[in-house]
Amino acid sequence: MRRWCLLLVLKCLYLLGHSDSPELRFAVLADWGGLPVPPYHTLHQAAVAAELQRLSQGPGLDFILSLGDHFYFNGVRDVEDPRFKHTFESVYYQHPLVDVPWYLVSGNHDHRGNVSAQIQYSSVSRRWNYPSQYYSLHFPVPGSNVSLCVLMVDTVVLCGNTWDKEQPVGPENHEKAQQHWEWIQTTLQHTRAEYVLVAGHYPVWSIGHHGSTSCLLDRLRPLLEKYKVSAYVSGHDHNLQFIRDGAGVAYVVSGNGAINDVDSSHRNSVPQEWQRFSSPVNQTKGGVAYFQLRPDLMTVSYVQTDGKCVYQAELSSRRRE
Repeated sequence: MRRWCLLLVLKCLYLLGHSDSPELRFAVLADWGGLPVPPYHTLHQAAVAAELQRLSQGPGLDFILSLGDHFYFNGVRDVEDPRFKHTFESVYYQHPLVDVPWYLVSGNHDHRGNVSAQIQYSSVSRRWNYPSQYYSLHFPVPGSNVSLCVLMVDTVVLCGNTWDKEQPVGPENHEKAQQHWEWIQTTLQHTRAEYVLVAGHYPVWSIGHHGSTSCLLDRLRPLLEKYKVSAYVSGHDHNLQFIRDGAGVAYVVSGNGAINDVDSSHRNSVPQEWQRFSSPVNQTKGGVAYFQLRPDLMTVSYVQTDGKCVYQAELSSRRRE
């Protein structure tokens, strides 16, 4: 087992630092919302920011997907709220990270405040890209005809807020929720991208404190399977996880932005053979999920705040047989 772990780490380090072909590189994180009082961020948040800065220097970062709970505990009041400066700009304003665009979608704590203000902040910061409550992104893989489609979905619109319960209590506006579900299905049905990610705040599967989200298990998981989505990425539980279910869909939890939670109280609710990695069970430090997409290969690496790659997995193309 120890030899296998060493080989895995060496493979992770090699792929993180070497590339024989052009590739698309991005990080996924959530739950970096800091504190509502000075210094407005946590020590762990600063450590994650430093790791993002290291990744942006080499091997490189083309963009960051930020999946909610950007401002603890009650979001922001308006577009001039000082939390934008104290919890986001001042923490992640290091060269060359300052040049990396962020694409964002809200979480349950953001919805306690003014989500429209977060959307409006896109006109204030050139790094902050949040065009609407949900939207799709399309990225070509350099030097190829291969592309990536990312659906940024608002799981609070879909399922409702949690209000500090384990499960969301149901959508606030059922008509808006149904429109969102229809948009997801239509977008998945029509995309021709070889790789597709769906990204939202609540996890589908999770062994952590909140556990799996029943609303998403019932309605989103069948769509992920039907349209052969490469992975669903999320936060909400404050750890790192990689789960691959019986249908071959991968589930990435990357909610380590502000704290590192070792809770694995829902471990028995996810089939053991699907649980490939988690920071609580594998006893690793928190960090970020780092994706590399080449024309013939997509990988996700789990990178600690000390730069060590502790797990890596390959993600399937929609063209898989």
